[in-house]
This record gives sequence, structure tokens and C-alpha cells, in this order.
Amino acid sequence: MKYHNPVLLKECIDGLNINPEGIYVDVTFGGGGHSREILRQLTTGKLYAFDQDDDALTNKIEDERFVLIKQNFKYLKNFLKMYNALPIDGLLADLGVSSHQFDEAGRGFSTRFDAKLDMRMDSNSKLTAADVLNTYSEEELKRIFKLYGEVDNAGRLAYSVFNSRKEKHIETVNDLKEAIEKCVKQGRENQYYAQVFQALRIEVNKELEVLKELLLQSLDILKPGGRLVVISYHSLEDRLVKNIMRSGKFEGEVEKDFYGNQLAPFKQITRKPIVPGAKENEENSRARSAKLRIAEKK
Repeated sequence: MKYHNPVLLKECIDGLNINPEGIYVDVTFGGGGHSREILRQLTTGKLYAFDQDDDALTNKIEDERFVLIKQNFKYLKNFLKMYNALPIDGLLADLGVSSHQFDEAGRGFSTRFDAKLDMRMDSNSKLTAADVLNTYSEEELKRIFKLYGEVDNAGRLAYSVFNSRKEKHIETVNDLKEAIEKCVKQGRENQYYAQVFQALRIEVNKELEVLKELLLQSLDILKPGGRLVVISYHSLEDRLVKNIMRSGKFEGEVEKDFYGNQLAPFKQITRKPIVPGAKENEENSRARSAKLRIAEKK
């Protein structure tokens, strides 16, 4: 399977501050680029990786220090407990969709191909993007387009989808484009479709709920001094990551003790996110919207 270069590779490895004898987790294995680099830094340490995508399993690394677990990372704590691998020294998450998933026409992630509107990262899960478009109420559609896609005219968009499906089921990428063409602003077609697809993908895979579970579990499983390293690709993800690193809460409000000392469980290593340089953006289109944040468990 062809996977593109791992995003912000050096910065992620530096951020993990690897102990060669430590236990590390890569919860988004994908093409294995980040995992291979972590393994290069380990001597007697162990690396556990998670990925629910069947395609990612073809990249499995043959190394006795490496374990690949075919599961959604929301089950992270349970599986690490099963492997007697707690607590851990570092956790890496490269969120969003891999370049490979975008490039596989049949997966329905990309606006470039006319394919069935699938968008499932785990092909065994039941809900597809077509299901969302054809069964959700107009109000539910408006909510996901506004909340997850940050679409300006979410109400009009939901109305168009709702009415179009009465005439014909929306099953393919072209069906969807046809149904919503009157909502798209001229000159911003690509951006608009990207926002709509993002909203559907987040809903199908429950991405924000799963991310929240991961971040809360990281508080439990990292040892003091352990590092949390997260790459996000849109503001909804980045806000959750930033807030948990700053305050230990998703709302971002820092609790203080009687004396006014902050009770945040993490020390922020990055006050502002690290972003790719011009060269990486040019070589790897997926890197363009990436934001890397790093925190250390107190």
C-alpha cells in the first residue's frame, strides 16, 4: 500500500523525548512512518500501535519490540492493560484521514472521484456517509454541517439535501454534488466540498467523541514525565487538544487550589502549535493544515 510521508516526523520524535527502554504508543499507525522512527530510537523498549483500517495492517512491522492492534484507539487503555503495558512513556496521535485513504477512490473520502459515499475508517462499522445523508432529519443534517464542517449556509445545505433525496437517494459523490450545487459559492467550490465532506466524515466515524476518550485516557495511562504528542488538522480537534493540555478539561478552564496554584495535569511543552515549514508543505499536501501540540504529564 502506498502511504505518503509521515507529517512533522522529526518534531514528533523530538517531542516524545524518547527513553530507549520506555513503552510508547502510536494510536494512528497508518503507513507506519512514525512507528518506524520510534522503533529506531528504542533498545529494549516496546511500541504498541493501533489502527482500525484493514489497509494499514499490510504495513505491519516485523519486530519483536512491536505490537500492532487492529482496534479503534478509544479502546487504548483496555488493550494496554491486557498487554501489561501500563503506565507508558509517550503517546503519539496523528489525527484525521491518511493520504492513502484520500487516494483510494472506493473509500469515498475524496471529492476528486465519483465513488460511493462510504467514509468509514473501519469497514466493519455500519454507518456510512450515504446513510447519514439519506436518513438524518433536516435539523440533524444542519447540526453536523454547521458544527463539524463550519459551513456558513448549513441550513440551506441541509434543506437541499433533504429535498433532493425525496427525488433520488444520494449514494455517490456526484449525487451529492448535484444535490447541493446551488449552495456552493462560485470560486470556492473545492473548499466548500471539503467542509461538507469533513462534516460527514467526522459524523460517520464519531471522530470528536473518540478523540475526547483518547485524551481523557492519556491522563490515566501516561507516567509522570510521559509525553503526549498530537497532530490535528482542523480547529475542532485542535481546540480539544489545546484545552486538555492547558487545563485537563475540554472547556479549557484551569482549576486552581486554595492558594491560586494551577491544578492542570499537564505541563505544556508547546505554548503555540508547531506547523510544517514551506518545504514539507510543498512535498506533502497533507501537512498543510497540520498543527502539532506537545505536553508532559506532571
